[in-house]
Amino acid sequence: MRALAVVGIVLIAIGSYALVTGSLLTGRRDVVDVGGLKISTEQRRSVEPWMAGVALAIGGALVVAGAIRRK
Repeated sequence: MRALAVVGIVLIAIGSYALVTGSLLTGRRDVVDVGGLKISTEQRRSVEPWMAGVALAIGGALVVAGAIRRK
């Protein structure tokens, strides 16, 4: 009902932001961990445009489902 619409709006906002800005995902991974020595690396990957499109489509569907259930 209302929760579906709110989640849909959040997904639309996130998808729009990712589509317009080409957001980056950052991950950290430990490469070497020996005794007191710890070496880690940071990986950056961009969000694919199709993922942003899927978020937009699912968000739109949730907003519509929330509006229909509300009636």
